[in-house]
Amino acid sequence: MVQVSPRLVARMAGFGTTIFAEMSALAAATGAVNLGQGFPDTDGPPEIIEAAVAALRSGHNQYPPGDGIAELREAIAQHQARHYGLDLDPGTEVLVTTGATEAIAAAVLALAGPGDEVVTFEPYYDSYAATIALGGATRRVVPLGAPSGLIDLDRVAAAITPATRVLLLNSPHNPTGKVFTRAELDGLAELCIRHDLVAICDEVYEHLTFDGHEHIPLATLPGMADRTLSVSSAGKTYSFTGWKIGWVNGPAELVSAVRTVKQFLTYVSGGPLQHAVAAALRMDDDVVGDLRRALESKRDRLCDGLEAAGFGVVRPQGTYFVTADIRPVGGVDGLDFCRELPRTAGVVAVPTQVFYDDEEAGRPFVRFAFCKRDDVIDDAVERLAKVALR
Repeated sequence: MVQVSPRLVARMAGFGTTIFAEMSALAAATGAVNLGQGFPDTDGPPEIIEAAVAALRSGHNQYPPGDGIAELREAIAQHQARHYGLDLDPGTEVLVTTGATEAIAAAVLALAGPGDEVVTFEPYYDSYAATIALGGATRRVVPLGAPSGLIDLDRVAAAITPATRVLLLNSPHNPTGKVFTRAELDGLAELCIRHDLVAICDEVYEHLTFDGHEHIPLATLPGMADRTLSVSSAGKTYSFTGWKIGWVNGPAELVSAVRTVKQFLTYVSGGPLQHAVAAALRMDDDVVGDLRRALESKRDRLCDGLEAAGFGVVRPQGTYFVTADIRPVGGVDGLDFCRELPRTAGVVAVPTQVFYDDEEAGRPFVRFAFCKRDDVIDDAVERLAKVALR
């Protein structure tokens, strides 16, 4: 691991090299099958690539507008209206960002600072903790119940104090694959309204849900449209994670606050790719449906293989990931297990405990990504089975 610089500011002292960088480096060094980092190993639809090529060749290669090109902002607004009935002004209520990670960072930095608190759920995507720390705010976490992931609304209410400004919600949820239910969202909405909180909703896996589970944006619930920022991106939906084209939408007042911060982070990004993403969002919904069905099949392929190998598995309701319990195969500590796994099995996973404040709660779990080719999944499962049988 890279040593943390002694010159690093104190609030970031607990954030060194990300677990994804560490595990990907292990994969490269050992030649292991990388089921750690969540990116597909095949490209998305070729027609979207061709739209990017056309944009490159048409001269869209200089700075795009700071808010994002008009075509993309309009396509995002149309997407939100078509899927969720949200009526957005693309001129004031949509902002294009460098991926969803920047959208979340800019939103948190804009809305919570020193003396403020942000409530979120653990396990959480690791950038949440870092972003809250960057802004000097305080993180307050509520655990998702294991293994079902159900939330205890009383614990959420207890985590909210007069200093709380933001509820940071991720559904479909990484790393557990949980899709929050309408009843849970109703309860969270009531708490947001009662305590005058802004909700920042990370919805990057919005179209990647399985077994009939439905993603319900918090912004669609009564009283929430005026206090919710919804974040998504093209990367996960269309399998172009390297493009880093994301967005945030919500009421103009909140989007304006995010814009104020975002302009000093990356300013703009990906001009030609914005044109391609606009084209993607206007495609027939069957394109996304085909990608979702293929991913659901891959989920089943990996879950079945992990179960056959002896791991404990909670089948995810959405996302790219499955969480496995290592205790049935003799594992104790997920971090140790994942650091040894490339050597013992030739497979890379991610230890879930790095997504917890309470590391003990996540210690026996690891996360595998199933957004890979079928032959890669089969190879990984075969290798894991041999280790589990030792």
